[in-house]
Order: sequence, then structure tokens, then C-alpha cells
Amino acid sequence: MNARLDAPRKVTGQADYALDRTFPGMLYGYIVLSTIAHGEITAMDVTAAKSAPGVVSVYSPFDPLELHPFKSQLMGDLWLPLHDRDVVFYGQPIGLVVAETFEQARDAAGLIEVSYQEKPALTSMEDGLATAEDAPESRGSAPSIEVLADGVESIEDALAQSPVVVSETYRTATQNHAAMEPHSAVAKWDGGELTLYSGNQASYLQAMEMAGVLGVEPSAVHAVNPYVGGAFGGKAGTSAPGMLAAAAARALDRPVKCALTREQVFTATANRPATVQKIALGADRDGALIAVQHDSWSATSMSRSFVEPTSHGTSREWYATQNLSISQKMVPLHIPPGTFMRAPGEASGSFALESAIDELAIALEMDPIELRKRNSSLAPPGVDLQWSSKHLDECYEIGAQRFGWANRSPRGHVDGDWLVGMGTATAMFPGLRFPATVEITLNADGTADVSTGGADPGTGLLTVLATIGAESLDIDPERVTPHLGDSRFAPGGMSGGSTATASTGTAIMLAATELLDELVALAAEPGAPFEGEVVTYAEGLLHGNHGTMPFGELLRAIGRESLSAKGSSAPGEEMTKHSFSSFGAQFCEVRVHRLTREVRVSRMLGVFDGGRIINPTQARSQLSGGMIWGVSAALHEGLEVEPSGRPANADFASYLLPVNADIPEIDVQFVEYPDTLHNAVGARGVGEIGAVGMAAAVANAVCNATGIRVRRIPIMIEDLLVE
Repeated sequence: MNARLDAPRKVTGQADYALDRTFPGMLYGYIVLSTIAHGEITAMDVTAAKSAPGVVSVYSPFDPLELHPFKSQLMGDLWLPLHDRDVVFYGQPIGLVVAETFEQARDAAGLIEVSYQEKPALTSMEDGLATAEDAPESRGSAPSIEVLADGVESIEDALAQSPVVVSETYRTATQNHAAMEPHSAVAKWDGGELTLYSGNQASYLQAMEMAGVLGVEPSAVHAVNPYVGGAFGGKAGTSAPGMLAAAAARALDRPVKCALTREQVFTATANRPATVQKIALGADRDGALIAVQHDSWSATSMSRSFVEPTSHGTSREWYATQNLSISQKMVPLHIPPGTFMRAPGEASGSFALESAIDELAIALEMDPIELRKRNSSLAPPGVDLQWSSKHLDECYEIGAQRFGWANRSPRGHVDGDWLVGMGTATAMFPGLRFPATVEITLNADGTADVSTGGADPGTGLLTVLATIGAESLDIDPERVTPHLGDSRFAPGGMSGGSTATASTGTAIMLAATELLDELVALAAEPGAPFEGEVVTYAEGLLHGNHGTMPFGELLRAIGRESLSAKGSSAPGEEMTKHSFSSFGAQFCEVRVHRLTREVRVSRMLGVFDGGRIINPTQARSQLSGGMIWGVSAALHEGLEVEPSGRPANADFASYLLPVNADIPEIDVQFVEYPDTLHNAVGARGVGEIGAVGMAAAVANAVCNATGIRVRRIPIMIEDLLVE
């Protein structure tokens, strides 16, 4: 089997993405965006646009498309484009031009004159802190949580009684998912049934959302997305192009293709919110944590639809402490909405927490690894459920030896014109599972199909389905064909939350068990080849008292073209017995030029405990990508919002992302202990944990090299300039 089943089609250009679909009579939609951050649309003059060459129709809040309110089980109340004259962020979708070509639609959109009653806009995180509100429930917990030892009245008292205290404030920037494939859709109606081609993270969820907003039965929507050009949480829900293309195609009775431009993606979708985090750590002189306080502020849109759960995603669980206090507040701003983005909460929260731990190690004059190991938690503080499996100390031991940590100097070292430093950080991401249903079909030609209505946005889920399917059916993987990206398949397999392998893998095993039991029973029925015999199954063969037969031959003998069964899996009783997480130790070496203060990452190592690793090649790819993302967050990425609300760097030229020259060879190691308490496959997620902790490891290495502690990311050259 290929290491990646989808690779040959992708690298040869044979993979069909949403925008690759073209149908006779195709129309093209271009979305019009607001040019203010706050106000009301008082008029839209579309006369010139309607008379422009090729234009078929123009829609606006004064002439909207038919869409209906709907509450998604994942995304909550869906925002309906063009159904509100209120503008609450710059770049908000406010119109749609549909024409015979994309160029005609785009040019006509530029002819629309929009009149606003502009209102004051609050776009600055720093200015908005004074208006912060308590966030809604986060990770199933109240926005504020406090666990105090007996006799301790407050977290402030616990900190005051701590011999060593570190108290600092950390900041992270707004980030965009920057997937290579922009949000887009092709919609085609056949009578009262819609087929929607659109990149997303779960076709069955998109079909449910589209049915709701269009006011049709779920069976009338067929969502297709066999290939997705990146998602990272940004395509978990249906985007504006999907809704508008579907509604316009119905209104015009012609197929409609609609795609955001690269610049539009930065506002017309959603981003990772900026955060401010204040952390105070109190410890005894031996390094044992006495108190942890983590207060977080997350930017959010005026809809208050999403908050980055930084404190709840890290300090809530990571370290053993006698006293814990965390809080999560949100700062409503006139900015685009936030949403899930690779390791939401953990990625941003780990920069603050792991930077603070490093600062505490310096204050204690203690090795940062030793400090972390000394405070390793057996269970989340205040929670009785111990980790099902945790080998974080082993990750650190292997990583320290492999990375040469023993050679690290507390003040770095000099190599010519370069200041060289090492940093480390813990990585954790919760071991989650989502409900999933998988269907397995045995075919008379001796092959098998495994299908579920999820998606593979580059994660390798197709290959995982084939691997676990072959293992469960006890046949060669080349005989198994996996299927994803179609809402008509069994509902399940969402690629999100690092859940897909554990969720679908367990469902595959259940489906295979049911299917093989039925196959064995059929083989012994009257008139069947093994009538009346005791039949067993192994290696794709049915074994009776007097011989064996391949399952395909048996199906042909009983007149069946195929035999199918479904298996469903969901989190159950195990969630009440243990806490679940994947773990990792991140290591980074940086070189900082002593004159220019240019920062270069020279070495990276991640050692991860993610349970059983189904496909080492794919797992390394996922983890390496996450580690690169951490470097990007530390040194490159940050969406800059002007006071007007306009993003100043909404393109790939000025929204900095690392390129090959920025990233050295990445070393990824596994500490492999299958976690069968979590799921029958024994695998926990590795898709997001690679992005956790690496930004802190970079910042810690920069401090080790230069002696300068930078408490905001991305780190700029000016942060390292000293007189």
C-alpha cells in the first residue's frame, strides 16, 4: 500500500477539488464585502452592476437570497449572509454578483455603490480589554475555576505564601488558517435536490447545515468533497460561498460556482483570535508548584460566537499544583468572527504557560526539564480521573538525550556572529472522540469497501480507513478501497479535534465484527457451501470442517454481489473512568545574529506519546506540520488590524508564513504505548499536538541565546534590539 493513498492523484493533478467542477450553463458568483467595520447599510446602488456585461443577477440585503435560520450542532446559530443590513466587521459579506464569467462578476462588483451610516468601531484588543466580559462555558466548565488547598482562602494568599513567584503577561496575535484552497463551492440543483461541491471537514455535517439554511429535507442535499486543500478547523462549518452559491443556483435554475479571493478569505471566513494572558506561578525552592493562576482574555466578534479557551486548554490540566485559579474572558470587537484553528486553546495557551514555566526555571536556577518533570500531573488538578496513559517523562528523557540537552548552557553559547540557544516546552492535547458510523462492504470479487461521510483535508484519513479496515477484515490492504467526502455515506469521520482515527477506527472494528459474524452464519445456512458445519474466518478465508473458501467465492456461491454492515462508535463509559490526552516534549535550537538580531531556527525535535501509531509516515507528516506551525506562530504569523478594522496584511505576500529556507530538518520520535482504555484501536490524536508548545520552545530558546524574554508572538527583530 502507498504511504498515502491520495498522494498519486494529488501530485499528478488528477484530484478534483470543488472548483475543478464545471457544468454546462455554469454561472459565477463574486461576493461583495463591506468597507467599514461598524455601521448600517443605508443603500446599495446596483444599477450599473446589473447592466454590466454578462451579469445575470445581483443580490444584497435589500434583495436577499432565500436562506433560513438554522442552529448547527457544531457551529451553533449560523450567520446568514446578506440577511442583515448591520455591519459589524470590515470585510463582511454584503452582496453577491452572479455573471457568465468570474471576471465579469468581479468587475461588476466594483461598480456597486454602497452607502453607510457609519458608527464608531472598536477594533483594538488593548483598547477593548476594559470592556471584557465573562466568556461562556468553556470545555464543559465555568469561565472561572478555583481549586484551593485546605486552609487557603484565595489564590492571592497561595501566591503570597510561595517562596518563589513569577507573574507576567503574554500576548498572541490573530492568525488566519491560510489553507491553500480558498473557501469555495459549486452548487447544482436537479429538480428539488442540491449537489454541493465544497471543501469541508465533514460532508454529512455540511449537508445538514445546508438543508437547514435552504429549508429542505436533509435527503435533498448531497454534499461532495473527496479532496480538501487544507482546513485546520476553518472549514468545519459551511462558509458564505456555499450558502450563496446554493441559494443563487436555486433562484436562477443554473449551476453556480462561487469562490473567495485570497484577500477575502482573511475576513469573510474566520480566524484564530488574539489573546492576552496573565500567568502567576508560585513554587517552593525545590520547584514544586504551590499555586498556578492563569487569567485569559480572548478577542471575539460582536456575535460572541467563539472564544479561544487558552487557560482552560492548558493550566486546567497540565501541572500538579495545590492551588489553581483560571479564568476566561472575552473582548467583543468589530472584527471577523473567530473559530477553531489547529489546537484551539492549547496552541495559544501553551505559549504563555510554557514561557512562564521557563521563567520560573530561571528564577529557581533549575533545569527546565527537571522543573516540568517534578510537577507532572497524574490527573487534572481537582479532578479524580487519572490519565489513562501518560509517558511524558519518557518523552523528555528520550528527547533530552537525542537533542543533546546536556550540552545546553543556561546562557546559551556563541558561534561566530551567532548567539545560539536551546528551548523546550511541553505539548498536550486532549484525547477526544466524536460519534462516527462506518459502513464496510465485502464484494464478490474479493475486495472490500470502507466508507464514511467524513473528509481527508490532508490528514491521511483515507489511508487510515484502508489500514484499519484491512486489519479488521484480516486481508491485504490493497484489497480495501476507502471512501470519504460524500454525505450519502454513513455519517461520521469528521476531521477535527484530532479525533478521526480513534473515532472511525473503533467504528470500523465494530462493523467488521458484525459483518464477519453475518458472513460466517451465511456460509453455514442450508444450501450454502458449508451447510451445517462449524465455520470460522481468518485471512479472508472461510474455514469449514472439510475445506476453505475465499469470502468472494462464497458470496458468488450464495448469489450475493456484496454483503454490508455498519458500525457506530461514540464516547461512552470510559470517559467517566479516566482523563485522556496525548503528550509531547518539544525541543528547539535557534541562532540569533548578534548584530542584525535575525532569528533562525536551526534544529527541531518533537517526541510524542500519542498511543498506537497507525501509519508512522503520516503521523510524522502531521506532527512536523504542527511543529512548523509553531515556528510560524513564534516568528512569522500575525494578522494586523488597522484602526478602521481593515486587515493590513491580508495576502500571502505580507501575511508571513514560513518557507523552506525558514525550516530546518525536523526530527520526530514516537513513544508508542497503545491506549486501549481510550478506544479499541489504541490510537490517540496526533494531528494538533505538534502545534502545541513549539512557539514557547522557540521563545525559550531565543531567551536562552540572548537573555531577552519576549512575551508576545510573533517575535520581531525590534524585540531583540538592545542599546
